[in-house]
Amino acid sequence: MAGCGGSASGGGSAGGPGAGGTVSVFAAASLTESFTRLGRDFEAGHPGTTVVLNFAGSAALAAQINQGAPADVFASAATRNMATVTGAGNADGDPVVFARNQLVVAVPKGNPRGVAGPADLARPGMKVALCAEQVPCGAAARTALDAASVALTPVTLEQDVRGALSKVRLGEVDAALVYRTDALAAAADVTAVEFPESARAVNDYPIVALRDAPNRDGARAFVAYVRSERGRAVLTEAGFQAP
Repeated sequence: MAGCGGSASGGGSAGGPGAGGTVSVFAAASLTESFTRLGRDFEAGHPGTTVVLNFAGSAALAAQINQGAPADVFASAATRNMATVTGAGNADGDPVVFARNQLVVAVPKGNPRGVAGPADLARPGMKVALCAEQVPCGAAARTALDAASVALTPVTLEQDVRGALSKVRLGEVDAALVYRTDALAAAADVTAVEFPESARAVNDYPIVALRDAPNRDGARAFVAYVRSERGRAVLTEAGFQAP
């Protein structure tokens, strides 16, 4: 877990609704940059509040929540993983979709292998990283590859999208299927190749305050902030689509 800054404090503060104390947010790995920024902004607007962020694959986060990990907010990269939390009765109200994301092919900067789309990933000698199918980026990749009628065997299956992207950045693979937002965040190191079949695998991102949230007011305030005009602006700048 990583805090956005400031120091944790117990109790309330005069910083606005839900201010004071720690707000623990479990969020999909693909939200790292945007939620880190939103967390800092939220702290600035709510003196006395610290946002603690836990980024990982949505499936792993959902499992942690259902096993009793203390958290206030869950933001998933797919409705399927959110459904495991709501189905276990661990949501405080109904989740709301706040963003959407789409896949691209991430290749090393300059696209040295000349990848133009998914079909090129099946060329002899191509080393490709995918996310494991139980996590949202992996399920989306399988849908997109099926839509493109491409069959390939990845050299690695990663547990979240950041793992797949890191393989490209380190030069360990020739390409990976990752979210557009992650490729944009890594634009200094990778080139994003758009492909039409990705439209068949767009992921909805739902968010919800959790039933057993230690800081219920803070949880609800953070969810509202993510859905606010400021939240939408940050997400759009990061490459997310509006729901």
